[in-house]
Order: sequence, then structure tokens, then C-alpha cells
Amino acid sequence: MQTLFTNIKVNNEIELCEISSLECKQLIERALLQNRISYYIRWSKPSLFSKKQNCIICINDSSREAAEEIVRSICEESGYPVKFLLRHSQNSYL
Repeated sequence: MQTLFTNIKVNNEIELCEISSLECKQLIERALLQNRISYYIRWSKPSLFSKKQNCIICINDSSREAAEEIVRSICEESGYPVKFLLRHSQNSYL
């Protein structure tokens, strides 16, 4: 007997933005938690010529508008550089 959900693949995560500042990352994390938006952080691999490591904040697609507004307000207010990606995450769970 097979359940109905075994053949369903769910991938609702999007890469919201890429950040290089740890202070900005902490501010964004705190704001997302206060607004009850679930997220996860994926660290990009540093390149051969740059030791700087960027983090990519990923969220559920249903929270995109609220999270984008939060990140924009924090980065504009504090002056931190941010790169919005707004693309589907390339994670493969299976």
C-alpha cells in the first residue's frame, strides 16, 4: 500500500538575498524571527582569490513579500549592501 504523498515533490524555498556582513545577517535574522518568518542560511564557498564568505538567506516562497520588505528596510536604514536573488533554491533533497 502506497500513500498519496510519496510521489509529491515539494520545493517552495527561494533564495531571498546574499549578504556579506555578519552584523547585517544578525539584524535580518532577528527581524525575521520577530515576524515569525522561517528561514535558513546557506553559506557560499569562498573563492580562491577571496577569503570573504557570503551567506544566502532562504525562505518559503509564501513569505517572500514580507521578508523582502524587512530586508530592504534594514539594509537601507543601516547602509549594508545586499544582493536580492529571488530565485528558486537549487536544493535537491532526494
